[in-house]
Amino acid sequence: MSAEARRPVVIIGAGPVGVTAALLLARYGVRSLLLERHRDVYPLPRAVVVDDEVRRILQSVGVHEEFAALARPAPGLRLLDARRRVIAEFPRSLHGHHGFPQTSMFDQPELERLLRDALARRPECELWGGVEVVSVTQASDGSPAAAGPVRVTFRRDGSDQDEHVWADAVLGCDGAGSLTRDAIGAVWEDLHFEESWRVIDVRTSLPVRTWEGAEQICCPTRPATFMRVGEDRYRWEFRLAEGEPLDGPEGLEQLHELVAPWVDLPSAAHGGDDFEVIRQAQYTFRARLADRWRQGRVFLLGDAAHLTPPFIGQGLCAGLRDARNLTWKLARVLQQGADDRLLDTYQQERKPHARHVIRVAVAVGWAMTGGQDRGAAIRRAVVGAACRLPGVTAAVSRDLSPALTAGPLVRRRPRLTGRSLAGTFCPQPWVLYDGRRERLDDIIGDSFALLTAVPPTPQMTGVATALDASVLHVDDLDDDGTLAAWLARGRADAALLRPDRVVLDTVLTGTGHFTDAAAWAPLLHTARRPAEARPAP
Repeated sequence: MSAEARRPVVIIGAGPVGVTAALLLARYGVRSLLLERHRDVYPLPRAVVVDDEVRRILQSVGVHEEFAALARPAPGLRLLDARRRVIAEFPRSLHGHHGFPQTSMFDQPELERLLRDALARRPECELWGGVEVVSVTQASDGSPAAAGPVRVTFRRDGSDQDEHVWADAVLGCDGAGSLTRDAIGAVWEDLHFEESWRVIDVRTSLPVRTWEGAEQICCPTRPATFMRVGEDRYRWEFRLAEGEPLDGPEGLEQLHELVAPWVDLPSAAHGGDDFEVIRQAQYTFRARLADRWRQGRVFLLGDAAHLTPPFIGQGLCAGLRDARNLTWKLARVLQQGADDRLLDTYQQERKPHARHVIRVAVAVGWAMTGGQDRGAAIRRAVVGAACRLPGVTAAVSRDLSPALTAGPLVRRRPRLTGRSLAGTFCPQPWVLYDGRRERLDDIIGDSFALLTAVPPTPQMTGVATALDASVLHVDDLDDDGTLAAWLARGRADAALLRPDRVVLDTVLTGTGHFTDAAAWAPLLHTARRPAEARPAP
């Protein structure tokens, strides 16, 4: 197929966010072309942590079993003082709300290869490596919601000749220096955190004094992070002063001093086989949020839309959540003719969520680094006292992913009706269905679903039929009671799940119907046929 041909979706950047977006679109039958300037996976480690929500996303693209073989569940996070005494501990469950360990350590290149292998098995996806995108131009009237075709101009390796491809939508998964962000005129909002840190990845056979979870050293002069990533893989992160390198003989001696609380290095072991420094990299940790994530049919995802300090391990997680939130909506617009306003809910839902996660990460960063000696002592006392209060550590240890804010696809109930399920995720227990023991999402499939604890009423059945939603009675799923208890806590007889497993609406106990369908149904109404292909301009 020539580069001038029209594509439904062009994805700029084939990192984990871009490839996951392509795989999710493929599940809905949407074809995509990924343009990536590198020819292969970046070989050195970067992200090392995902949560159970992201494990569920990996399940949805069919790589969770392979990922489980290379991931290592971690028991949580500890805040330590400068003497490595525990200030607070935040445990993480090995079986979270989404059916997976709440924290998993991994090696990013291994995950990317799993995703690339899955991509190669999907005929809907095409990857062009060695391609640099030079411009993104939208043929529209300039309004933010215009749905005109998008022209992507690129050059192949070793060529100065411009080539073009037209797309019905473009996903900018092109990182912090995003060309796509510039193309839509988005600018950064500074959330006021910027520090220079050195990240050190090590492979060693030496005994390491380690807790199996992550450690955050709260020290105003030498804050640090430490975690065991794999069987013999470890990561340290240190905030270094200006002009304080770790390279050369003097730098190696300093490195030995920095890691001494965890591992004893013989002086003759400088970089030897028993302590191999895989990578050292200087990073500036920033907290930023793009002011807009969409213009017309051009979207920002991942680091192109948000940057967070790494202290709670949510950088990659946020990008994969972007992909999960956007792709089902885009597929419904492109394939079934849903209202284009449905795409407005991507930024409406994801931006406040990303802001919350960034603020939590900044707060943890402040706890590690803020204040002088007296301030640090006060901080340690306050944090320690707070963490001894009933429920505090449990609250912090729960999902870092809060409920989505109210909007067209999240219908909130007044507090007097009890805890609202809208905007939260449905739990994912193991179920026994038609004689098969499977995870809930594997039974539901990729579309909408109606989970009910009562016989469906005609209105409930009508809504399910209009959305092509599967209808499942919780008694027929033979789980451990998780789903029935979840509905009961929300005072609901039934819950309508979006394709991303977020609750769209509920049927309150005894009412028999969705009271807010008139608000969200117009956005989801479809022409029930794929949109006709339009010729490229």
